[in-house]
Amino acid sequence: MIAKLFSRRRKAVVPASKVPDGRRIYAVGDIHGRLDLLDGLLDRIARDEEARGGMRGDLIFLGDVIDRGPDSAGVVDRLIALRAERPGTRFLLGNHEEVLLAALEGDVKLLRLFHRIGGRETMLSYGITAEAYAAADYEALVEMVRAAVPPAHRSFLATFENMFIEGDYVFVHAGIRPGIALEDQRPKDLRWIREEFLSGEGVPGKVVVHGHTVFDDVVDLRHRIGIDTGAYRSGGALTAMGFEGKERWIVQECCPRNAEAA
Repeated sequence: MIAKLFSRRRKAVVPASKVPDGRRIYAVGDIHGRLDLLDGLLDRIARDEEARGGMRGDLIFLGDVIDRGPDSAGVVDRLIALRAERPGTRFLLGNHEEVLLAALEGDVKLLRLFHRIGGRETMLSYGITAEAYAAADYEALVEMVRAAVPPAHRSFLATFENMFIEGDYVFVHAGIRPGIALEDQRPKDLRWIREEFLSGEGVPGKVVVHGHTVFDDVVDLRHRIGIDTGAYRSGGALTAMGFEGKERWIVQECCPRNAEAA
């Protein structure tokens, strides 16, 4: 009787999360206009692939490739070329891309938000001068933004996805709304949610891999993994996490601590 009682109280063993056999994935956190760190990280991933041997990995970018850092235009150029080099690459739409796309549609309200969250640096990277940017009102700025961003960049950003599921992992930009089935998640939550997700319990049987919220180090929990390590900040890093079978590991390109924060 005692043995049976204890056996009923024993906790179930939770199996390790995994991606399907024959798959290797590298998820990349928020780049925020840091072309230098992106180039360095891609070199590190290539060396990691070579050291591990076997299959080539697929890349998943978790969004917020633009704003705040000094070379958003260069980042977008590099990612367009990367998709041609590695057709299996996936891109998720971050809140920063969402705001830029809305501004390109003429949404003046969201253009104001774009300015507050690092859009100035993006526009300077597209060739708008600091003087012209400062002198323009928001209506004029809409036209400047439309003229500055090449159609190929606009079309590329518009192809970004909301969510990607692979095996036991769910890849999103910001997080998911607790208590809501994955198929019923709102795109707004996937790109903007913060505290409700960070303090929530997650999705049964899945691990959510996300960016959006900056941490000093990778946050690797039972139900979620945060890999936005502040690439645009002085002393920050651009982080990727590799996945193969039940294994996961970190690949990072760090920003020098004396670098100027964007």
